[in-house]
Amino acid sequence: MQVLTESETGVQPAQPPATTRFQTEFAKELETAILRSQEFLLGEQKPEGYWVGELMVDSTLVSDTVVYHHWNRKIDHEWQRKAVNHIFSMQLPDGGWNIYYGGPSEVNATIKAYLALKLAGVPVTDPRMLKAREVALHFGGVPRMNTFSKLYLALIGLFPWEYVPTIPCDFVLIGKWFHVNLWEMSNWSRSMLVPLAIINHFKPTHPVRVTLDELYPAGIHERDLALAPDPEKISLRNFFLWLDRLHKFAEWFAEHKIHPFRKTSLKKCEQWMLERFEGTDGLAAIFPAMLNSLIALKALGYADDHPQVVRAAHELKKLEHEKKDSVRIEPCFSPVWDTAIVLICLHESGISENHPMMKKAAEWLIEKEIRFRGDWVHKNPANVEPSGWVFEYNNKWNPDVDDAAMVLLALRKIPTDNPQKRDECFRRGLKWMMTFQCKDGGWASFDKDCTKNILEKVPFADHNAMLDPECADITARILELLGYEGWSSGHHQIQEALEFIRAHQEEDGSWYGRWGVNYIYGTWQVLRGMCAMNLDMSESWLQRGRSWLESVQHDDGGWGERCNTYDDPVFKGQGPSTASQTAWAVMGLCAFDDPENPALKRGIEFLVHTQNPDGSWTEHETTGTGFPKVFYLKYDMYRNAWPLLALATYKKICSRSVAKNGAHS
Repeated sequence: MQVLTESETGVQPAQPPATTRFQTEFAKELETAILRSQEFLLGEQKPEGYWVGELMVDSTLVSDTVVYHHWNRKIDHEWQRKAVNHIFSMQLPDGGWNIYYGGPSEVNATIKAYLALKLAGVPVTDPRMLKAREVALHFGGVPRMNTFSKLYLALIGLFPWEYVPTIPCDFVLIGKWFHVNLWEMSNWSRSMLVPLAIINHFKPTHPVRVTLDELYPAGIHERDLALAPDPEKISLRNFFLWLDRLHKFAEWFAEHKIHPFRKTSLKKCEQWMLERFEGTDGLAAIFPAMLNSLIALKALGYADDHPQVVRAAHELKKLEHEKKDSVRIEPCFSPVWDTAIVLICLHESGISENHPMMKKAAEWLIEKEIRFRGDWVHKNPANVEPSGWVFEYNNKWNPDVDDAAMVLLALRKIPTDNPQKRDECFRRGLKWMMTFQCKDGGWASFDKDCTKNILEKVPFADHNAMLDPECADITARILELLGYEGWSSGHHQIQEALEFIRAHQEEDGSWYGRWGVNYIYGTWQVLRGMCAMNLDMSESWLQRGRSWLESVQHDDGGWGERCNTYDDPVFKGQGPSTASQTAWAVMGLCAFDDPENPALKRGIEFLVHTQNPDGSWTEHETTGTGFPKVFYLKYDMYRNAWPLLALATYKKICSRSVAKNGAHS
């Protein structure tokens, strides 16, 4: 019998529907993207078991370091050549320098860069310098710089000390009984201000051979040097300006050795600073405090070969990335934070908790637990066993809630080879973290109830970092953890936290993001946290959050937002699409357990199709926040970690949908 072929009969084999074929192909693409990402991240692990990505910032750290070397009168000309190259590489077409990628020129960054280049010998007639000068004058020049910038100018004789707001040593003597005291300031402000108070006392001025006279639009005049008073005659700002004049008067007495408390307060500042060198990689393990403390040591008369000076200089040097023709500086390191995030992403995407590399990372995190009663006890005197984690390698005085929550989210799934040790660490960390809930139900980062707004009125508070306010993103992350741990939404601490979350929702449905840029970050964290708490995601307030995310999706399927949203919320949800912010938005939409949501599917397609062949993603934008309006960070790990978690989260809700539909059929 002759067997007819398909072509001869005209009958084609049955084909699956186009939709099914697309879903099958897309599922393969999704799985391939996840595997590539896993392989890439596993390849980035350090031999010790941790992950750490570079923190990329603006040009100001290099500019400040150039100024420091000229103040210190020890200039490595080869290093300075590399610094000049780096600074010029970040100059904008208009001639200025910005404080975040894609942002406009900013007055402090521009003048700092101009000064560093001028100190390094770049002629003021260089076309790039002429353009920078024009931008600086457009912003109002030197008089418009912030207090800390003016203080650095005063150190090299380019700004009169009498017009730099006083940072008095005496404030360390004020007890907690007084409404305004050292412990009411944010963790990072304390670390910056104590050494600055020492510097302010000695005023160790080392004049340089250049001037900035050309950056005073109307010439150097007292009206431009002094801080402008509030038009309202009776105001907190005017009170503090009057108090500053009183401090200046007290300084005169101190100079003539008739200030009754200055010697005591100066010694107290020195002791405070030296004590906090111990157990840290430099004071607070962050660049501004580390640089200030090094200058303060020299102002106190410590010799260059003194162990404390040598160590402080060494720790500062470790932040540098020096190449053949350039040098850049990180503000700090982020190994604990990065390791916790990558562990979560890898485990959620399917890497077994028993994988040797996962166990090694978890063990590294466990060893980083801080069993020391640090500075947090002054605002949180709860009778709790010390615990917590920090952002950096070593910083025992300053464990923080944000890192602790992320580490606990990672450790809850990784048993290690010593599960008892892991369990004890986890319970201790959780109890410690829960004692930091603030009066209004939210959690902040370092301290508890560090929210006295009066501190923002002091003359040296223009770095926008005097307080450590509780925020929706950290609060929601803690709720996410508690939800996974099975805590009831009826628990009084959770009820208070939920009230805080609801009270801080914006009218359009979004949430402000304190530690990530910005409303996409805040909204994602809240929605993910509420889902973990098993709330009814169909409630109108949560649906408003979903609608807002969908409303700001870009035509390419991604999401993006720039730091200008901290200056004006009108820009929220606007900016080039990025891998990290798209991942956050995708995870926010995944909280509603609807894998067929068109916006969600387009977001997943964006991540899958923009992945590089090696499993990484490319991202230039700045998506991390240090001090809103002042200092921002690009976490290089974000672009490669968060997309994996987003893809894994989407895969899970797809699997649940398939299982549910199968059960119904």
